[in-house]
Amino acid sequence: MGRAIKMAESPMEGHPDKLADLIADALLDEFLRKDPYSRVSLEILLLSGMTFVAGHVSTESYVDIPGVVRRTIKETGYNRPEYGFDADSSAVITSIEEQSPDIALGISSEGAGDTATVVGYACKDTPNYMPLPISLAHNLSRRVSELRKSGRAPFLRPDGKVLITAVYEEERPLFVKDIILFCQHDPEISLEKLRDFLVEEAVKKVVPEHMLKRETRVLVNPSGRFVLGGPAADAGQTGRKIVSDAYGDVAYSGGSAFSGKDPTKTDRTASYMARMMAKHVVASGLADRCMVQMAYAFGMSEVIAIDIETYRTEKVEKERIMQRLLEVFPTNPRRMVEFLDLRRPIYKQTACYGHFGKEELPWEKLTKVEDLSELLSN
Repeated sequence: MGRAIKMAESPMEGHPDKLADLIADALLDEFLRKDPYSRVSLEILLLSGMTFVAGHVSTESYVDIPGVVRRTIKETGYNRPEYGFDADSSAVITSIEEQSPDIALGISSEGAGDTATVVGYACKDTPNYMPLPISLAHNLSRRVSELRKSGRAPFLRPDGKVLITAVYEEERPLFVKDIILFCQHDPEISLEKLRDFLVEEAVKKVVPEHMLKRETRVLVNPSGRFVLGGPAADAGQTGRKIVSDAYGDVAYSGGSAFSGKDPTKTDRTASYMARMMAKHVVASGLADRCMVQMAYAFGMSEVIAIDIETYRTEKVEKERIMQRLLEVFPTNPRRMVEFLDLRRPIYKQTACYGHFGKEELPWEKLTKVEDLSELLSN
């Protein structure tokens, strides 16, 4: 198979698209906190000085939408007028309607809340069974944001993005080829000082030393200054970073966005279940890599199709692995929600730095490893 390049990007929480996702999931959490059976489908659009909240909601609760929006913007770091977008002066415009009665009927019959194809993936690259490029990209962008929010880097501003490329050989990561950081900053700091700080306090703290080789290239703001950023420089919208939300370029994307959708939306819940299945296959030793694909049709109560790919790394026949997955994990939309306990406010933490690989999330828990690993002894 030889060598190959794998790559991934991770926007920081102040990136306009990620801020839109963050607001959408902060609102979803608030609806679920007050009414666990709220049905929510929200889209956020951010422009300089404006936040648009649109979508469909059915709930027994009341949520102060402008309050949640402004609080989330402020927590992210947009709290100064000189940023061109800040929590206090941003107008919040809402257009919310009741959920369609046709959609409500399909869901009430235990059917899927959407038509979707979903993908779950796991591998042995990292301790959390995520591909190395996306794992490093998320950890590095999170580290930069933490340095800013902790006060250790007051010259940093909220917007930014990290790009990682890695060299693989025989499907195993050899070293990191490129580390490129785009970090919004105050105008006073020089590019040289910014680069030195980020290399020492972010890159060297996150990227394992053995993954850094002589040929590794580290760039900080290669285009030059990055003073104006966020929604003042570029419109932000929910659902525009679905590959970085998932696995980078290592696995397929199901094609659907996650943020702003309650758990009746199968494109979100089934993606989480597919990840849990794939992670259990690898963690139990049944394969070194695994991708689970599922398809759902709106209103139908069972999965339309399911398949797994183990890339010729399986230790037992794929048919047996598939059979055991279907015995251990539910694929019915309602039962998936119950199995993962998804009717609660856990979604804001998924909006930035990936929906997968965070051990505190229910679909990351390895609770059924023994149920799968016993296949190795039969």
